[in-house]
Formats: sequence, C-alpha cells, structure tokens
Amino acid sequence: MIYTGFMQHLRRVRSSLRYRFGHVSPKRAVSTGWSPVGAAFNVKQQRKLEMFSKKSTGLFGVPELSKPEGFRKVQDNALRNTESLVEKVCSIPPSAETVQIFDQLSDELCKVADLADFVKIAHPDSSFREAAEEACRNIGTMVEKLNTNVDLCKSLKDLLHNKKVMDSLDPETRRVAELFLFDFEISGIHLDEEKRNEAVNLNVLISDLSSDFLIGANMPSRIDRQALPEHIRSQFSWDGKYIQVNGLHADSPNDLVREAAFKIFLYPNINQLECLEELLASRNQLAQLVGYPTFAHRALLGTMAKSPENVKMFLEKLSDRLYNRTLKDFEMMAAMKMKLNPMDGNLMPWDHPYYSGVLRAEKYNIEPTLYSPFFSLGACMEGLNNLFNQLLGISLFSEQPERGEVWCEDVRKLAVVHEDEGLLGYIYCDFFHRADKPPQDCHFTIRGGRLKEDGGYQLPVVVLMLNFPEASKSLPTLLTPGMMENLFHEMGHAMHSMLGRTRYQHVTGTRCATDFAEVPSILMEYFASDYRVVNQFARHYQTGQPLSKPMVSRLCESKKVGAASDMQLQVFYAMLDQIFHGKHPLNGSTTDILKETQEAYYGLPYVSQTAWHLRFSHLAGYGAKYYSYLMSRAVASLVWNQCFTKNPFDREMGERYRREMLAHGGRKEPLLLVQGMLQKCPSVDDLVDALVSDLDPDFETFIMDSE
Repeated sequence: MIYTGFMQHLRRVRSSLRYRFGHVSPKRAVSTGWSPVGAAFNVKQQRKLEMFSKKSTGLFGVPELSKPEGFRKVQDNALRNTESLVEKVCSIPPSAETVQIFDQLSDELCKVADLADFVKIAHPDSSFREAAEEACRNIGTMVEKLNTNVDLCKSLKDLLHNKKVMDSLDPETRRVAELFLFDFEISGIHLDEEKRNEAVNLNVLISDLSSDFLIGANMPSRIDRQALPEHIRSQFSWDGKYIQVNGLHADSPNDLVREAAFKIFLYPNINQLECLEELLASRNQLAQLVGYPTFAHRALLGTMAKSPENVKMFLEKLSDRLYNRTLKDFEMMAAMKMKLNPMDGNLMPWDHPYYSGVLRAEKYNIEPTLYSPFFSLGACMEGLNNLFNQLLGISLFSEQPERGEVWCEDVRKLAVVHEDEGLLGYIYCDFFHRADKPPQDCHFTIRGGRLKEDGGYQLPVVVLMLNFPEASKSLPTLLTPGMMENLFHEMGHAMHSMLGRTRYQHVTGTRCATDFAEVPSILMEYFASDYRVVNQFARHYQTGQPLSKPMVSRLCESKKVGAASDMQLQVFYAMLDQIFHGKHPLNGSTTDILKETQEAYYGLPYVSQTAWHLRFSHLAGYGAKYYSYLMSRAVASLVWNQCFTKNPFDREMGERYRREMLAHGGRKEPLLLVQGMLQKCPSVDDLVDALVSDLDPDFETFIMDSE
C-alpha cells in the first residue's frame, strides 16, 4: 500500500557515498551464516550509548527536527522559498526554466508535507505528531492558494501556448508542464474568483472530512457487557461495564464470537454516517463545480482506466467470470460450516474469512508455525537483497542512523546501491509493532528524487512501515507467510521509488497513476510465491535447513482455496466505491446502496443493522480508485507470466522492467509503460483473463514441477 496522505504532486497536500556498515551490535547471535543485511535484521537492535553533549541530527537528517518546534521552522522556510519562487516564475519569459521552477515549488512543499504526513501518523511522541499535523495544515493551505493563483497559472499557460518553446522541450518536460496545468484545472482555475474560493473551501472541507472519516473507521465499538452471553464475554476486552470491540475477530473459531463482533463493530454510527455522506456530497459538489459530471470522472483522469465507464466494464466482466467459481467457494465453506456446526450451516459474511482458512488448513496443512522458523526477518531481507542483486544489480546495506535521525530506536536504515551507478537512495525500515502505531502496512515517500539545480541528484528517501513482532535475545523476528508476502509487496514500492530516476520530483517513483503504482508491489508477491526465489533464502533460523519444495508448493496451492470469492469481495468493494463517487444524488441512503451492491456483487446476504461501509477507510484515501488493486494485479500477472515465469532472476528482463516500467514514475502515460513492457496494450478482456487464470490451482504447481 502506498500512503499518499493529502500531498500527491503539487495538487494534493503536498552526494558523496559515505557508508557505515554493520553498526548493529547484537547481544547474542541467533544464527550464523547470515549476510550483513540479514544479520542486521535478525538481532535485536542495540544502539551505542551517546554522550548527552552530542547534538541531534534531527529526523531524517533535518537539523531543525531535533525537537517538535522545528516543524514551524522548516514550514516557514518552505513557505518563504515558495513565495520567492512564485515571484520568479511569474516574472521570467516562458522557457524550460518555467517547468524547473514549478518543480522546485512542488519540491519545497512536498519535502515538508510528505515528511509531516508520515510523522503525524507514526511518531510515538504526541508533541511531534501535533507539530507535524499543524505543518500539514499550513502547507495544505498554501497548496490550495497556489492551485487557484491566476498569475501562477498564466505563467504556465504562456509556456504551453508558445509553440516554438514547447517544440524545443524534451518529452518529459512537456509532460510535466501539462500535469501541472492539469492540477490547476481540476482545482477550478478557470472559474471566477468567487467560485475559485468556493473550490478552495471545498478542498479544505474534504481534507478535514477525510481525516475525520479515517479516525471514525478505526474507533472501537462499545456495548454493555450484559448484552452478550456470558460464555463469550471473555473473548472481548472490557472497559468498565462495557465490552469494547476493536475489529471483526475474523480468526475466532467460535461462530457466535464472530457474529457478535460483526454486528457490534459494524453497527451504524450516526456521526460516521453523516461524515461519509457529507464527504461524498462535497466531493461531488467540487467535481461539478470544476466541470466534471461526477467525482469519479475527475479522479480517474490520467489513470490506466481513464474513466468510470471503463472501470465498471472491467468490474462487470470480472464479476461475470467469477460467478460460478464464487458459488463453488461458498458451497465448500457452507459444507465445512455444517460439518463443524450442524446446528447452523447457513454461510454468513462473518464466516467467509474464517472458513476459507479452515479449508486451506485442512487441505494443505499450512499452519503458520510450520513456516515461520524458515522466514526469519533477516532471511527474508537477505532474500530480497539477493533477488534485487541478480535482477537489477542492486544491493542493500545496513547503515547506522545518527542520533535523533529516527523516531524509534528499532528503526533500521538501508542504503540502496547500484553496482555501477552507486548510491540510489535510502529506505527507513519501521518494521516492528508498538503501541499506537497504525496497523496498516504502508510505503511513505519522504523525499522524491529529482535533478538539482547544481547538476547533482536529490536522492529519494522512503519509509516502509510494517507491524512485525520484535526480536528477543534468543529469537529473531519470525514472519508468517502472509507477513513475508507483505514485506515483499512494500519493498516493491520502495524499489519503484529508488529506481524512478526522473528529472522532476513531481513525477518521481510512486508519484504516478494509482492503478499503476500498485503494479510493482503486487509483482513482488509473485516472486515471493516462486520456489526458485523462496529456496534462496527460506532456511531454518537455528539449523539452516531450507524450506522444502513440497511445503512451498502446498503454500502456493493453498492460496487458490477461496481465491475466487476473495476476488469477488474485492469487486464488491470496488463497485461500491464507484457508485458512491458516481452520479448524485445517490439512489437511496449509503446503507441502502451497500445492501443492493452486496446482493448484486458479492453473494452473501446483507446483515440488517450493520454498516460495513462506515469502516471502509479506503473510501477516504482511494476515493473512486479502489479498483486499482484488481487492475494492478491483472497487469502484474501479465508481466509475471510473460517476462519472469521462465526465470525469475533473468537480468535481461530485470533491466527491461526497470527501463520500461520503474524508471519513469509518472512522466509517461501509465498504459504506455505497460505496453513497453508487454509489447502490447492489454484490453479489458486481457486483464480479466489474467486475473481468472491466476485462480487455476495448477498455476504455481507448474513452476514447482518444472524445476
């Protein structure tokens, strides 16, 4: 998952090599034979004692951020620089320098807003979080002003309308200039002053409502403990006389516990309902104000899908192809439920994830504890390092952060180095669970890469945030297969950021269309499921014994159990997202629409007095774009099967993948990137076929047997 906050590009609020390798000092080595990067992650982090007189370098090496008050300094500095750049670009004749200054503007704001976006979510110190939140708001206000600054837009239009100058620009510069104008247009720059102010106010309101909705989506539900049968009360946490339900308890083997959690956690909250309705109405109002029929039409410009009509066609065709497979999945789950609970064999929404797992376990014996000893975090990092080295000529080096550079002592810092090009950037690995840390696995851009004015390259900096158990003195962090796959997924985003070597940070790395940005990360999941890749790193943390081919085969085959119904569930989510962001006024309440869409695109009944959509946090961050996961998976499947199935370590294909897909960020149309890799532009039918073919139980078996 890519975290974009509200600062994607300017529109959304938003070198010398010096290595100090191997500065992690283990108390006790857990295993021998690890490479330096493997060893760095397979021991509990031990910082060297620092003298109190040693000056803090500040978060991410920003000196001002050694204390919370520093956010005001970096924010004010960025705002001053922004004002100077605006004056400059409005006073020069149109030229390539115009685009360069616009990108400097974007960079000045993004370097503060992107960093603050992360800190306000992840920093354990509330004073840092609050200071970062304020910086986000202030930078956001400036962004909204710039997006409706007529003089600033005129300087860009003067360039775009000057044919002689435009013809002299390289394709990347022309593309970036057009993207900046697009940002102005979707903000209502063409409107009169009164309506422009209305657009600014709507954008601010939408940002606030999105934040409120995200908070509400994760708030626990409470119920008087007397309302639950005594024999299941112990399954929930208590808060005085109330039982507190924090989630769906989807893994509980007790049907009644899952049912109770489902009905309590998803019980409608009137404040959350009003927040969502106001958010959807405000988005629709903004879209129509700036000239689009719906918010979805506005949101999908520049994506692979291009329009909501194409998204719905994709989802409808996929749903039709999944129908019979999904029915079969549900029949198997219902039979298993009847077998385990003869008194109630009706399959309900709270049963789906649990009985999918039961079926997988019964057929393939994939108990996570059987696999975890082979997936120590150090082993997995070693596997990623080996894969990137063979495929792309890239190595990962553990580097000791300076005092104050990281927000938590267990954060690791990786230098990403190419065998010929040298240092490409830095990845901060915030991998371990802590109190109040968000549960989502995310990739954050802290600083985008770009060509600087002095001819050097501004190196990208990213954070990967996951939630793994921390190592102990005697035991390394051991990952479940799902955790291992998530690690590969997020590292796919990180490599996209490292290798998107664009001239302009406005389009670097993952700053591209959402439905393309997930392709590199999902592609990494295919590598994580291939025995030839897994065999290079999966070994027992004590004995060094490799994970057997039959165990990997069982794990891969087990993913097909219930996969059609899981995909059907994603279709339902994506279609609901499209309808909510489609034509307004909506045809009924959001809960009515939830019920109708669930019955049409899922297959399990709607449960009265529940409102799942009020917990659907992606409505805030991925408004009208939740389909992106399915479309990106389809593209990743095509790339994997055409380019890497024969040899996942094919260096020639790896270089082609970097050259055609990773290097461009958002500087080229996303479909052109896909076409460059596949040597054809896939149709909707091609994308649907790719997803459905992945459900074939023999998909990975062929790979195993071909060894």
